[in-house]
Amino acid sequence: MRRVGFLLKVRPDRIEEYKQIHAAVWPEMLNALSAAGWHNYSLFLCDDGLLFGYFETPESLEAAQAAMAVTEVNERWQTMMSPFFEFPEGGKADELLLPLEEVFHLD
Repeated sequence: MRRVGFLLKVRPDRIEEYKQIHAAVWPEMLNALSAAGWHNYSLFLCDDGLLFGYFETPESLEAAQAAMAVTEVNERWQTMMSPFFEFPEGGKADELLLPLEEVFHLD
């Protein structure tokens, strides 16, 4: 299993709404993530909007992203969520996340 960590930046004025949406993620989105190989997926949010995400996948980050990219639910989710993030207009979080290099793991 490959461990993937990444960063994104939530707009500070949208943090509370972002948290509310993630308290009730669509069941079809949860199913699509699992089917696409996104396991043990977690998001952690700082007060300033810095978002750290983590998940495990049997292949690579790129393969996990590609598996989600072909789903209809992912397109709807990304369109709805794009205004919450600080990145160029028209960008999608799943395409613009900043992957982090794993430097230590305690087994």
